[in-house]
Parts: sequence; structure tokens; C-alpha cells
Amino acid sequence: MTPPREARLLRGGRDYPRNFPEFLHRFSTEAACLAYLEQLRWGEGFVCPHCGVVDGGYWRMRDGWSRCAACRKECSVTSGTILQGTRYPLQTWFHVVWYVVAQKNGVSALGLQRVLGLGSYKTAWVWMHKLRRAMVVPGRDLLAGPVEVDETFVGGVKSGARGRATGGKAIVAIAVEARENGRGRVRMRRIDDTSQKSLTPIVEDFVEPGSEVQTDAWGGYNELDRMRAYSHTVTNLAASGEPAHVSMPHVHRVASLFKRWLLGTHQGGIAWEHLDYYMDEFTFRFNRRHSRYRGLLFYRLMEGVVATTPKPYGELITGVRAARAAARDEVTR
Repeated sequence: MTPPREARLLRGGRDYPRNFPEFLHRFSTEAACLAYLEQLRWGEGFVCPHCGVVDGGYWRMRDGWSRCAACRKECSVTSGTILQGTRYPLQTWFHVVWYVVAQKNGVSALGLQRVLGLGSYKTAWVWMHKLRRAMVVPGRDLLAGPVEVDETFVGGVKSGARGRATGGKAIVAIAVEARENGRGRVRMRRIDDTSQKSLTPIVEDFVEPGSEVQTDAWGGYNELDRMRAYSHTVTNLAASGEPAHVSMPHVHRVASLFKRWLLGTHQGGIAWEHLDYYMDEFTFRFNRRHSRYRGLLFYRLMEGVVATTPKPYGELITGVRAARAAARDEVTR
């Protein structure tokens, strides 16, 4: 049998449990959870959140607390993360993270509350939204190779809206690597409109320079023809006579899967002010759909947990409150 340490090295140096029995054995105590967080956050050197000194040394104090050798101030391993100030044991948080990544099609707040026996729906809702904000972190690798780019519209059907008119629906730009053996990685972002001003930055932010970018003949992509950074391939759907899902199968398949996921897992019952974070969750799951071990998803999400700043409840609902206030003002005018 391969010793645990050697097994970790065989997994590329990433330390994670491969399955639920390993998870239960590994994180059977609060101390084990604290040690894992410390390894994830400071494994490459302690960074003091107070003075900013990198790898300046520290002393371990009481459970989960350390004292910086440079400024002598104390900090918790959860300070500055989404776990800051939590009143629940870390073991509970770890179980929540494992449950979230173990469900192939995602988890609703109501489902999380029922399965883990959380005290209230509000708690489950807050935890899910905190974790969604940790699923996509800055600095990701850009998409490469042939990349299909298109937009889709998310929301209820409204009369009078045709073509690329929104009709009050959210516009989501999608980029997907078009590989010979299927779809590769995906990137998604909500945009204000389908103009060049909105679509050109999407390509620049999502796609590696030198790649082939495949789009339809919509004028919002014309700027790509004047940019030397990309090879722009245009498919005129009207002239070809082929359906969009045939000419650009990968991006349209992802758009369809995303909408079905919203309706299936969440029954479409999401606040549009939080749509960006649901897109982050879909992206996180889709890009790791072929992972051999659920533990790798656990590891990636825990990396995001320690790298994401605190998200208090008031911040999570700020957008919703503003939107509802605007809607009330519109009604009373």
C-alpha cells in the first residue's frame, strides 16, 4: 500500500482525501481541520495579515491562533477568509464543503438545510453564497485553442423581444474551448449589451492571445477582425442555413446546460442580482466534471475559501436590497 505522504505526492503535491471514508478519517477532530487550513493558507510561508511580512516566522498560540514574529500581533488562521467570525465548528464547515462538491448537479440552500440539519434556511443560504464567491478566484489560466464565443439570454420569456433584444432578460457571454474530443473549459460573464464595447473585452479577458476565436456574424464581434491578437473565424448562420447549435455546437450546448441547471437544481428561483455567482458555481463544476476524485474539488474549493475575503450577510444581500428598492420606486411613480 502506498504511504499517505507518497500518495499525496502522486497527486501532484495536492493534499486531499479521495473519498468520503478518507475525509471522515482525516478530519475527525477540530484540530485536524485547523491544521489543514494552516497548510493551505501558509504552506508556502506565513503571511501576517497585520504587517504584511511574508515568511517572517510565527509562533503557534492557542487553537487556530498564531503570533507574528515581526509585529508580535496575533491572528487566526480563519482571519481574512470567508470563515472569519464563524460560530460553527470547522468540522461542520468541512462537511458542508464536501457535501457541496460531492453533488454532481449542485446543491440548493433548502437541500443543504435538510441534509445537514442546519438551524435555519437563512444559514444555509448564506453559506452557499459564501462558498459560491470562493469557487472562482482571480488569476485563472486563459482559454486556449479554438474557442467558441457567443451570448445567451437568461430569464423568463417576454413579448416584443426578438433577435438580440433582451426583453428584460440577463445577457450572458460564454466562451468554450472547442476540442476535438468535446468541450474544454468554459468562462461566463454577464454583460450589459451585445455591442463591441461589451463583447471585445470578453474575448480579451477570457481567451489567450494567438488563439482562434469562433463567433457568428454579429457586428459586436467585428473589432476582432482588426485585432492581431486573435484569429477570428466567422460563421454566418443565416447564409449557411444551419442551425446555431450545429455550426457552433459547444457554446450552445453549454448555454443549454446552464439554463437546465438553473431550472433543475434551483427551480429557476434565484435573485438575478446573484446570477454572477451562480455562473461561478456552474463554471467551477463544469470545468471539473472529469475529476477522478471528489476530493480534488474539495481541495480546490478550500483553496478558494482561504483566499477569499470575508463576506458578511449584509454584503451578500446588498444588491438584492437595492434592486427591490428600485422596483418599489418604479411601482410608486
